[in-house]
Amino acid sequence: MRNQRRRTANAASAIAVLALLATACGAGGDDGKPVPETAKGSLEQLAGKVECEPNIQTDAKELRQANCKTGDGRYVLATFATDRGQREWINEAKDYGGSYLVGRKWVAVGDQKVVTALRGRLGGTVETSSHHSGESGSGGNEEKHSGHGS
Repeated sequence: MRNQRRRTANAASAIAVLALLATACGAGGDDGKPVPETAKGSLEQLAGKVECEPNIQTDAKELRQANCKTGDGRYVLATFATDRGQREWINEAKDYGGSYLVGRKWVAVGDQKVVTALRGRLGGTVETSSHHSGESGSGGNEEKHSGHGS
């Protein structure tokens, strides 16, 4: 169990660092388009819905993670074995800032623009954290997208 948590924490840290590097602090807004029902499926099925050929980085029982690149930009797509594992991962990753598109047992992490575009295809909810340092704190959890400072 300790090794599983360590692997999950290491993967969360790696994705959070990627999100921090990819996240621009520009304002964005809801584009007004309807949001589809939240997608379900495996990492490959979710990637297929957004026309990404996933570059698998982690392939473990509790966490599968891939880098994706589409016309919308680069992002990380992760799937989880449990809801609890997903929530723990998100809570740890939010300490690094970024934007997270969250579905049932999956997360897409990228900059605001990419996450907003993915939401138009995958549904889900956008969660953001404005913390851009290693400091801990609470991030936002929102049904609709809002940018930093908007």
